[in-house]
Amino acid sequence: MTPIDSDDVLAGRARVGQAIRDLGHSFAGHHADADSLNEAASRLEALITQFDNGDVRRRDPATFGDHRSYSYEEGPIGETYPDRPISGNASPWGLDTEIHREGDDIVAYVTLRAAHEGAPGRSHGGVVSALFDDIFGFVQGVVGITAFTGQLTITYRAGTPLHTRLACRVRAGEQNGRKVIMTGELTVVETGQLVAEAHSVFITVDREVLVNSMRDSQTET
Repeated sequence: MTPIDSDDVLAGRARVGQAIRDLGHSFAGHHADADSLNEAASRLEALITQFDNGDVRRRDPATFGDHRSYSYEEGPIGETYPDRPISGNASPWGLDTEIHREGDDIVAYVTLRAAHEGAPGRSHGGVVSALFDDIFGFVQGVVGITAFTGQLTITYRAGTPLHTRLACRVRAGEQNGRKVIMTGELTVVETGQLVAEAHSVFITVDREVLVNSMRDSQTET
C-alpha cells in the first residue's frame, strides 16, 4: 500500500497538478512553431519516463469517503482528495474550483479555459456534465451519505462561455429508499444568466460493504 504522503509531497503534487493544467490551457490557446512543439514533446516525454520509474500509487479503500463522515461547515470547503478529477488540486483534469457550502447548497465557482473549448468560445458540454457530477458528490457531505451516480441528466440552456466566472450550485432533494434526488444550476456570476440545469439520482451504498469490495478488487489485481 502506498504510504501517506507528507505535507511537502502533497504541496509538490498540487504544484505539479497546477502546472500541468496551466500547460494544457497554454498549449490549447496559443500557436507554436514545429521546432518548439518537438522540443516541448521531448522534454515532456522525459518527464513521463521520470514519473513512470516511481512506485505505483494505490489508494487505501479504508479512507474512501472519510470527508463524508461529517457535515461540512458553512463557508469554504478545503481539499478532500487532491487527485480527484474536476475538483482536486493535484489532478491534471482539475477545473480549479472554489467550493463553498451556502446553507444546504454546495456552490463551486469556476472559470473554464482554453483546453475546455468545444464550439468556438464555448465549453465542451462534457466538461459541464463532469462538473455537475463531481460537485454533486460534495452534497453527500451535507446530508451524510455515501452514494454513487445512478443517473445524470443535463439540460443546456445556453452556450457555456470560456474565461467567465461561473457558479455551479447544487443540493439534495427527495430521498426514496436508496435513491437520493439532486438538482443544480450553472449560471454566469456577473449576469445571473442560466447556462445549464442538472437532475441526478444518486444511489446510497453501505460504506463498509463498499470498502471491502474495493479492497477485494485491489487484491485481485
